[in-house]
Amino acid sequence: MTHYLLRGAMAGAAGTTALNTVTYLDMALRARPASTTPETTIRKLEELTGARLSEAGNDSEEEANRRSGIGPLLGIATGVASGMLYGAARSRWPRLPVALLAVGAGVAANVGSTAPMAALGVTDPREWSAESWVSDIVPHLSFGLATALAYELSDSTS
Repeated sequence: MTHYLLRGAMAGAAGTTALNTVTYLDMALRARPASTTPETTIRKLEELTGARLSEAGNDSEEEANRRSGIGPLLGIATGVASGMLYGAARSRWPRLPVALLAVGAGVAANVGSTAPMAALGVTDPREWSAESWVSDIVPHLSFGLATALAYELSDSTS
């Protein structure tokens, strides 16, 4: 089982690269600003736990910079974990269509990133516009596709 999880983790890292590429391409093409929800989520977690990222204070540049780094790191962790789920599912149900697993990986990554933000009140997907949904779904589907391709191409028995 460890073999499948490690392959899934590597595939999830590849999927995360695809998700980031599609997101940054969208930002470049539409001149769309970066999302502030990852940093806002970190701030909410700080408030909830009483944690401090710096002795300089909650509104310091140092803390803001740490939030800017921690938010994307959580996204990477979500992608790697979603890839591991792909590996686990693939090992458990080897005959499931890869396309179905790819969509599942994209959904897992989406839920893994959006659910904590929604639970903390940072965002409410029920209030998102169609444009916001497309901006969120397309990168996550690219995540699922890249994760599935990376996983399947890494099969050492082929």
